[in-house]
Amino acid sequence: MLNISAIDVGSNAMRMVIGEVDESWQVNTIENIRLPVRLGQDVFSKGYLEEKTIQQTEEAFLHFKHMAESFDIHQLRAVATSAAREAGNSDLLLDRVFRSSGIELEIISGEEEARLIHLAVVREFKLKDKRSSPGDKRTLLIDIGGGSVEVTLSTGQNIISTDSYNMGTVRLLERLDSNSKSRHPFGKLVREYAEAARYRIERDLGDQKIQICVGTGGNVEEIGRLRQKLFKAESDRCITLEELETLIERLDHMSYEERMHKLKLRADRADVILPASIVLHLIAREAGVKQIAIPNIGLKDGILLDIAEDLSKRLHLRRREQVWESALHMGRKYQFDEKHARLTSKLAARLFDQSRPLHNLEEGNLILLEVGALLHDVGHFINTIDHDQHGYYLLNANRLIGLSQREQNIVANLVRYHRKQPPSPDDENYKSLPQKDRLIVIKLAALLRLADSLDISHMENVTDVTLKETKSGWRMKISGRKDQMLVNWVFDKRKSHFSEVFGVNLEMD
Repeated sequence: MLNISAIDVGSNAMRMVIGEVDESWQVNTIENIRLPVRLGQDVFSKGYLEEKTIQQTEEAFLHFKHMAESFDIHQLRAVATSAAREAGNSDLLLDRVFRSSGIELEIISGEEEARLIHLAVVREFKLKDKRSSPGDKRTLLIDIGGGSVEVTLSTGQNIISTDSYNMGTVRLLERLDSNSKSRHPFGKLVREYAEAARYRIERDLGDQKIQICVGTGGNVEEIGRLRQKLFKAESDRCITLEELETLIERLDHMSYEERMHKLKLRADRADVILPASIVLHLIAREAGVKQIAIPNIGLKDGILLDIAEDLSKRLHLRRREQVWESALHMGRKYQFDEKHARLTSKLAARLFDQSRPLHNLEEGNLILLEVGALLHDVGHFINTIDHDQHGYYLLNANRLIGLSQREQNIVANLVRYHRKQPPSPDDENYKSLPQKDRLIVIKLAALLRLADSLDISHMENVTDVTLKETKSGWRMKISGRKDQMLVNWVFDKRKSHFSEVFGVNLEMD
């Protein structure tokens, strides 16, 4: 278990979230902190941050630092958005934050902000985790911030476009002089300001139908809670356009103080909730949707997911190096033919990558195939006869560092079935595996048997292999020396097993 953290320095407030990464690299939130430091109030009225606001930011980051230490944070990322991007003295802010807390604050672009928020939306709505296809859902993501509004269009997990509009709630508050005691004109001014951007929004959205409309940001989450409270709705996780229109009218006819007392809104929420509602309604209306989903996720959640994904990749590479070195040590210990072993492993990996549509196995199984291919002949150390069985025993007697017991069992079975008879339910070693792992062994063994046949002479006559689908089935093409008579002979003997496992016809070019 690892604890990670994200800090979002927005235009209206600063937020810190702490998450726990479990063994399957899923992130579970364990702590949320919000501090009402409003950078946008200075920046959108003066163009720079006043000393008082910088000091408040330093104090906030000292608090964040203490939280990070108490939770033993493994990795932290702090980002700042619209207000910090536009502040004339943003460099000073970053320096002061670092000197006071040791935390490096990073100013990110609107595009990076949209990407990170979209990461969280993809996970929340379980959008397709594959390449886009006509069946993927077209999603509109509207993030209402204090300085800007980010509008992102995506298909499945892929972002099509992202556009930024200077209609953030704090910006509108400062530009349109909301301190005036006349409350109704402010709502009208916000509408007119938002309507001025309508043509651009209409052009950016295009005319394709939106299947999912998602709203994010603190104000949108508050809109969801107001919907549940005022309309006696079951959930705060969505709002219809009709409900949003009614909410806007009610907010517009209430003073700042009334919103705090009657609706129980915080002081730094009561003044920005109306412009947030108006802007959200305008964009959703232009998109032609009837309902907005409110998943209560945002930038900080996307940052956590991004950190976890990066850690997973780095630790996976580190783990792969560890497993590979351990396997090499074992192979050398039992005097294996290292050149043949390395080539077989390389060819097996190539076959794994090129046959993904057939085997549909998770990426983590690739290292098991590579290691199984590397060690498939270690049983020769005991006796060439039945060296597949001897290899299985050696794999059970020698733990490979970096593999779990389950993974070690799969690798041992790959070595056992790299030649002669394929996996059989009559074999105790195979029968004892869980059903899911038996299927993994069947598929990986088919690839290993094919890879081993390509260097059956141990002369490295084959240097590469290409496996691709054709109209009549699958075809394999090998690269290397011209005389491949032995390879072709062994291929003809082993291709039938590949065809049986994957249900396709396989031929050699």
